[in-house]
Amino acid sequence: MKALVYHGPGKRSWEVVPDPDLVETTDVIVRVDAVTICGTDLHILGGDVPEVTEGRILGHEAVGTIAEVGAAVTGLHVGDRVLISCITACGRCVYCRTGRYGQCLGGGGWILGHLIDGTQAEYVRVPYAETSVYKLPDAVTDEAALLLADILPTSYEVGVLNGAVRPGDSVVVVGTGPIGLAAIATAKLLSPSRIIAIDKASARLEAAKQFGADLALTPDDACVEQVVAATDGLGADVVIEAVGRPESFELCTRLVRPGGHVANIGVHGAPATLHLESLWIKDVTITTGLVDTFSTPTLLKMIANGRFDTGAFITHRFGLDEMQDAYDVFSRPADTGALKVALLRG
Repeated sequence: MKALVYHGPGKRSWEVVPDPDLVETTDVIVRVDAVTICGTDLHILGGDVPEVTEGRILGHEAVGTIAEVGAAVTGLHVGDRVLISCITACGRCVYCRTGRYGQCLGGGGWILGHLIDGTQAEYVRVPYAETSVYKLPDAVTDEAALLLADILPTSYEVGVLNGAVRPGDSVVVVGTGPIGLAAIATAKLLSPSRIIAIDKASARLEAAKQFGADLALTPDDACVEQVVAATDGLGADVVIEAVGRPESFELCTRLVRPGGHVANIGVHGAPATLHLESLWIKDVTITTGLVDTFSTPTLLKMIANGRFDTGAFITHRFGLDEMQDAYDVFSRPADTGALKVALLRG
């Protein structure tokens, strides 16, 4: 088969590799029908995730059809159409038993495209299949389901829920790439009074308005004053970091009001300064997190019943064998206007 292989920082190749085999009786092999690229993949290529070693097949988001099942798999069958979650769960460890699948101690967590070969390939092996894939109803298209593999549950859980967004809150989202836009869309489910988007790119600020932001700002010197003025002179109740840069995190801590929440979603590859000299007295809560995907079944029901529209996220479509072109487009959003890309089996 062919797959997108990581060959060190800045190096990737769409090349022929061996087909995956069942390793454990709880595995399935899935034929990839639709796959996408994540900002985390770009962080990997930028050298920000050193655990990813040369030769790894990238990718952790896909929809596909089960091609082979392990002997211990009873609830899934060849031919089932499934969503492959970015998080794999053993289902038995202390963290899985409390719904914190991202911290799985049994060989799960974020492993696809990270510690084992991932989904940007024609076929992929999924461990712990019965607790790590989701059967898809006919009403949910491949493209819609792709958004459930990572960005929607990540934004909802790590941003909106960790940030404790409540009805009537003011919410600021710093960074309006796909994750930030998903944070805006899922924050709206909890009826905030105002959503403010901050980004350097004018095209992404326009996208933020389309996704529901009430105000769009650039992170210039007047940004903090503008947010304070728009939030009764107090600052935002919840600030969501969706970039993964020291300067964006530090900006978030300046935008939050006393008693507020800063929810970090971004993948950081460099240290950020925590200004406790000004934060210690403000009762500010700062959260970090890897998605657990406990919300995936809920979000899937909402999409299946037409309660949540994911159509605007996909801006570019490619064939599966156009992976290199898709990476080029996705990595240059300022030039291409790309949000999420979908690669579909021909």
